[in-house]
Amino acid sequence: MTIDGESAVVPEELAELRRSLDVGLARVDGRLALLSQHDEQTAKNVETMEARVAALENTRWPLPTIVALAAVAAIAVAVWQAIGH
Repeated sequence: MTIDGESAVVPEELAELRRSLDVGLARVDGRLALLSQHDEQTAKNVETMEARVAALENTRWPLPTIVALAAVAAIAVAVWQAIGH
């Protein structure tokens, strides 16, 4: 047997559970929106960094060129010293 007092409490408890669920879902939605915004910002930052790295790579001297110039300079100094003495 059920008592009338218990049957009146059940709808109130269900309403309380529904409100708690709605609040929880709103929190989850807000956090997901924030994570999505952070993801978009991170993607923009990555694109910016990739562009900066590409620009730096294009403006640097390749190592073989530097080695060749140093070798030519060393040969020139050696020849100059050999002729000078």
